[in-house]
This record gives sequence, structure tokens and C-alpha cells, in this order.
Amino acid sequence: MTGEMPGPSLLTALGPLTDRSKRTESPSMSPSSSGQIVTSGGDKSRTPETSAKERSIKDRWIVLLLFLSSCLYLALFRNYTVFNADEGVILQGAERVLAGQVLYRDFFSFYTPGSFYWMAFLFRIFGNSMLVARAALVLYGGVFAVLTYLLARRVCARWSSLLAASAVTLTCLPYRFVILHNWDSTLLAYLSLYCAVLLVEKPYWAWAWVTGSLAALTFIFEQSKGSGLIIGLLAGWFLIRWCSRGDRFPGRKQVIPTILGFLWPFVLTFGYFAAKHSVREMAADWTWAVFHYSVANKLPYGFVVLSTPDATGVLSGSWASKAILAIVAGPFFLIPILPIADAAILLWLVLRPFQRKTLPPNCEYWLLVSAVLSGLLLSTLLTRRADFTHLNYLGPLFYLVLAWVLDGLRLPSRLWRTCVPAAVFYSVLSITFFGLTLLIPVLNADHRISTVRGMIKTGAPDRALEYVQAHTNQGESIFVYPYQPSFYYLTGTFSATRFDYLQPGMHTTGQFQEALQQLAAAPPRVVLFETSFSENYSLTWPNTPVQVFVAGDPIEKFVFANYRPCTVLVANGFWHFVFLVRKDKHCSDDEKDAREIEPSRGWTD
Repeated sequence: MTGEMPGPSLLTALGPLTDRSKRTESPSMSPSSSGQIVTSGGDKSRTPETSAKERSIKDRWIVLLLFLSSCLYLALFRNYTVFNADEGVILQGAERVLAGQVLYRDFFSFYTPGSFYWMAFLFRIFGNSMLVARAALVLYGGVFAVLTYLLARRVCARWSSLLAASAVTLTCLPYRFVILHNWDSTLLAYLSLYCAVLLVEKPYWAWAWVTGSLAALTFIFEQSKGSGLIIGLLAGWFLIRWCSRGDRFPGRKQVIPTILGFLWPFVLTFGYFAAKHSVREMAADWTWAVFHYSVANKLPYGFVVLSTPDATGVLSGSWASKAILAIVAGPFFLIPILPIADAAILLWLVLRPFQRKTLPPNCEYWLLVSAVLSGLLLSTLLTRRADFTHLNYLGPLFYLVLAWVLDGLRLPSRLWRTCVPAAVFYSVLSITFFGLTLLIPVLNADHRISTVRGMIKTGAPDRALEYVQAHTNQGESIFVYPYQPSFYYLTGTFSATRFDYLQPGMHTTGQFQEALQQLAAAPPRVVLFETSFSENYSLTWPNTPVQVFVAGDPIEKFVFANYRPCTVLVANGFWHFVFLVRKDKHCSDDEKDAREIEPSRGWTD
């Protein structure tokens, strides 16, 4: 997607492949008879000095330009929306926090609290606006590109490091440019990994403390990713110590600050919720996901959500069209392959001492980074959400493997060296065209909607949001069912229940009954019922239990027994809603006129 793709041109990318003579190689390392890693001269060495990349004037300029170009490019996406239902979860949760509500006590979420309170903090400082939240994503994208370049550059040439960083900018955030805890936690995990690498290079206590703090904060923002990061860091440090038996890293001077850094975020979090008398609710909601999240949300590895249930239609056509598809859709295959390649690299590194073979230069870097990436992959597998979207959230880290394979590993295979130029050519072409397919809808979007949370633009005429905003009052309690919390945030309204969304098959029967009791006790004036939700099950939640459809929906029955439908609304050409008012209220004249404009779908007064 873009104006200009940041990073190297194809010619500069291919040039260094045949000219390695100008590279400065680190001294080779080999296992001694005791198993520890020593240099070819026999001196013990944990790692060569690699942090000089931050001190290089040329690399500093590249980092600055990379950050600025990535931010400028991603700023094109800042006010574009497709009304992604998930985006409203964090935004509306932050709105609740600003209104004085306490997470877990006053409203339900199985997320850990970091993103809610971080977003509420940004709103408090810079203003409660969608554009403020999206501006944070723009900055995240710039940091992702910089971290990818700096970590790849430690073992790779500039061209491959820039290729990986450019791929991050063009494919990761643009594919899912929405406010989610996934991006917050990915940023924290990446920063933690970067500090861990600095700690290996220079074992100062400050880097240890920051590494532990960021690892804990990653958990506070997303428990599964934080767990995978912690497992990866521990595994990496264990492998470093095991492969370097004569070295005491990590030693007491690193372990104690790491533990202290790791503890304070948890002390602060538990202290806050203890002061709010909601520790029990917090613990219950944190563990809720372990038993319920995967019931309806589990997806196959690399699964891509399509806009049509008929995948054969996408794959049909001439060989030429299939070849074009293979290029444009390249990241759909590439991103799921990269973490598997990383796991293979880690296994290869671990087995080499047993085979008494030479370990690569900077082996501690390889062990630590590949172990952390494998830990993050494990987190997606354990939650049974290793689909493309969730792998893409980790794409900024996984793209390191692309630079490694193309350049950093310096594989001795003559066949692979022959194939590398073709692999680079395909990667550049695929990443560029994939980015363009994401950018073009943004550039063509010319429908602007003024909301209480700022101006947004969409790719298709949207009457639903404007209509709801015109027929509700800011601060009013309404009920949007089952799954579109973005409408609460963009219209300045609140849910009439403790739940900002209810997903059949994931939320429990008890939670549906709790929401039903709250609706019956204080029925809101307006209900917005999404009629297209059941049609999208096969696309987004194909593993939803069949019992969900057989049992029926008690909330749906309650709504249509106590509310009168006024009009049918379409959001962004995809979401279909029925706007209903309580039966003791009447549809206004403009609502009746609106119903005549939109197709009826069978609802009558």
C-alpha cells in the first residue's frame, strides 16, 4: 500500500548477493571438548560486539528515514474504517474507564487490563477521538520497522534488513489497521526482545530490568502473548548458558534486576484492583478465556478469513490469473511459513553441539531471538488461533526470519545461493503488490462520516452509523446485538448490559442470561440488531458448535417480543442491522421514510 515503498530497490537488493567480500565477518565459533563455545583462536567469547549498529552514522540515518517514511505511509490509513467489530472492544472499554467504571467489576472482558487503561490514558491526555487512537498505531508501525531493521542488521546486510522492515510496513498493520490489544502487546514484546538482545551484548543491570518490565507488561496487555514471550526468553537464556558452560550469563547481576522489573507491573495491577475490590472478578475473567475462548474461535494454522464461503471461486480461473494471485497473495503463504522456518533454525542450532559442528557467529543472538519467536508461535498454537490474522499480529517479529533466510544465515548450499535472487525478486514483488491491494481501497474511499469521535471515511456509502447517531443521545444506554461495539464508541452511547458484545458459542449460557436479566430490568429505548451476523459464522467462526444454532437465541426472542422494528440499515455495504425501539415508543416519521428507502427484509411495524 503506498506512495513509495520504503527500503531498497530490486537492483540494490540483488546486488549484494554476489559480493560478500566487503562484509565484516565475526570470528567463527566452535564447541570445545567441554561443549562450551570458543572462538577459532581458543578464547572464550559469549558474543561478538554487535550493538555497533546503533552507533553507525549511516545506520542512524537509515533508522530515522525508515521511521519517518513508515509513519507517513501508515498515516494514510488513520481515518479509514471498515467498521471492524473487534476495534470497538478496546475503544469502548476505554470509554467506560473514562466514565468511572472499573474493568471486571462493572463490565466484562477476558482481556488483561493494559490496553483499556493505556487507551483511556491517551484519551485523557490528547482527547477522546478515534484519530488519537489511530495515531498511536501509526507510531507503532514506525517503531516496528525500526526494530526489525536494527535486529536484522546485527546478522544481515542493509539490503535484507531494509527488505524485512519494508515488508513490516507494507503488510502487517495495513492488513488490520484497527485498535486492538494485539498490536499493543506486539510492540511491548518486540521492545522486550530488543532489550534482551542488548542485555546479551552488554550485560548491564538496566537492560535486565527493562527486559523484565516489558515482558510483564506484555502479559498485562495480552496474557497469551506475554506467556509465549516469557517462555521464549527463559528458553533462550537457558540455551545460551547451556551452550556456553564456561560463562555465567545470565548471572546474579542480570537475574535479580530482571525479576524486580518483572514484578512491579503485577504489583501495581493487583494493587489497583484490590483497591477497587475487584481482584476476584479480575482473576475469574483472566481464567475465563482458558475454558471458553477456543470453543468457537479455534481455526486451522494459517487460515485466511475470506469474504465468501466459496474458496473454489477464488482459485478458479486461467493459469495466468492463478500466477498473479500467487504473487499478490504471497504474504498469506509467507507469514505462516516464517515461524516454522524459525523453529527449524532453532532446532538446527540446538543440535549442532551434539553433532560437534561449528555454531554460527553471534550464536547467542540466534539462540535468543529464535527461541523468543518460537515461544510466540507456541502462544498462538496453545490458544488455537494460529490463523493468518493472529500470525500477522506477530508479523513484525517473524519478518526477521525473512532477512535471515535470504541473507543472514549464509547457508552453504550452492543450490540455495542460486535460488536466492529469485526468492528476493518474488518477495519484493509479492510484498509490494499485496501492499497495493490494501492501499488502493483507502485511496479510493471518498465517503466521509462525522461522528462524535471524529471524522472517518469508508469505501461505501454508510447510512447506519449516521442514522443511529441521529436517533440516539450521547451518553444514552442502548443495546447493539450481538457484535458491533464500534457503534457504541462512535455514537457516544453505552451498552445497557455489562457486555459490549456477546458472541454465540463463546460467551456462556450464564452470561447470556445475565445480559437478558439486565435488559428486562432496565430495557433501553433503542436496540440495534445485526441480522447478518448468523450469515457470517461460516466465514469467521467455522468451528462454532452446532448446539448454538439448535438451541435458539433467548435475547433475540426477547428483543423481537418487546421492540418494534423501524428500519433496516446497511453499514459499509456489508453489515445489516434492524433499528428497533421499545414498543411503548413510536418510530418517527423519518424512520418510516428510511424504511421505504432500504429493502425491508421482512420486518414490519
